[in-house]
Amino acid sequence: MTSDTGTTAADSSASAVVVVLTTFPAEADAEAFGATLVKERLAACVSVGAPMTSIYTWKGAVERGLERQLLVKTVRNKVPLLQARLAALHPYDVPELLVLPVAEGGEAYLAWVRQCTAG
Repeated sequence: MTSDTGTTAADSSASAVVVVLTTFPAEADAEAFGATLVKERLAACVSVGAPMTSIYTWKGAVERGLERQLLVKTVRNKVPLLQARLAALHPYDVPELLVLPVAEGGEAYLAWVRQCTAG
């Protein structure tokens, strides 16, 4: 089904735009990581949020940490490469990696994401 914006709901094609969520420790250089993803065309844009407190269980204990949320705008076929870069560059043993489908979006923006991640 095509929306008024020209996007296709639940598009599972290789060029479908997705948003990948990950977090970085607040003291780590999340901006450098984001710049690497953009330079390597694994992402069109990486938004780095302000430090926030995360509460989580790790090795049987409840932990707290200051982290930054990263929103990575990319396409589905780049996710495996992005996951490999995340594993190589991320300081955590188990980094957050959540891939969210984009149900709809502005046609020009989605085309820009596809263009920036082509190749």
